[in-house]
Amino acid sequence: MQCIECSFKITPVQNAKDAVARIETMTGLKLSESQARRIMKKMGMSLKKCSSIPAKADPQLQFDFYCEEMKPRLEEASRGERKVFFVDAAHFVPGAFLGMVWCFVRPFIKTSPGRQRYNVLGAVDSHSKEIISIKNTGYINALTVCELIEKIRNQYVEDSITLILDNARYQRCKAVMQKADELNIELLFMPPYSPNLNLIERLCKLVKKRCMANRYYENFNKGAVLAKVSV
Repeated sequence: MQCIECSFKITPVQNAKDAVARIETMTGLKLSESQARRIMKKMGMSLKKCSSIPAKADPQLQFDFYCEEMKPRLEEASRGERKVFFVDAAHFVPGAFLGMVWCFVRPFIKTSPGRQRYNVLGAVDSHSKEIISIKNTGYINALTVCELIEKIRNQYVEDSITLILDNARYQRCKAVMQKADELNIELLFMPPYSPNLNLIERLCKLVKKRCMANRYYENFNKGAVLAKVSV
């Protein structure tokens, strides 16, 4: 049994049929699919949806960044000595965002045409989870980032502030660097391909799930109003 468990840990199976074949190859025993399911559940296994990570991500670089740069600032934030914000932009479109539902018959959701977007550049506090954002229907660019930086500084005039961002070109540019330096705000850029380190990514997924999943908006303005209220 232990060898089977090790095999499943190294290479998971997609379904009970694959588990039956794997067990038969390893032990010579031919089980039914229901028996295989019971064995996997007894081992503590369950059916889980796979998640993805960027193929170009460098786990060691991410680990070093977290330990040497991110963790010390988060510890300061936990002691009230610093404000740490995770920053990123989200672009919402009126097209259907399909999700899972419990139902008797598979539903079909209308989807709106067009490429118009509702843009949100947000910053979420690492500990209080407060959200500060800039919203528009045009573009997110360096000027938008500068506007967000000013908004954060105006709200926290005396605090030491760190913004944790990705390497988007409009964020890692001269204008943004100068504005942050002028307002005495530290910009901490994550390693490339590291969305898993950015707390605000989870917020974007939550908004899509609560506001957009399986919903039809007759026009762009109705969807934008809901997103504005929710973000």
